[in-house]
Amino acid sequence: MADTSDQAASQDQAYFDKMKQQILDALETVIDPELGVDLINLGLIYGVDLDESGKCTVEMTLTTMGCPLTDMLDADIKRVLTTIDGITSVEIHLVWYPAWGPERLSRYAKMALGIH
Repeated sequence: MADTSDQAASQDQAYFDKMKQQILDALETVIDPELGVDLINLGLIYGVDLDESGKCTVEMTLTTMGCPLTDMLDADIKRVLTTIDGITSVEIHLVWYPAWGPERLSRYAKMALGIH
């Protein structure tokens, strides 16, 4: 009996790992219109989660508080994530800690923005 539950847990973990990668890949297509770089490479995504009901939660920050593009980014995030089979809803949590800084930029983002 333990083998069956271990196998089911392993399959569940594999499913959620696959889904997390699909979520991150989709978020990499959401471009910050001011900077021209995607949210993943900007280091704005702090975490993603998916529950059994298909609700995807994205924990993210912005480069500045009061960013005028928040609504546009939210809409883009929800649009790309709801195209993934298995995601039924998307909830976005904005967090301000830890504070975003240029050290969160990927090497690609630094090159794209001309930061050495």
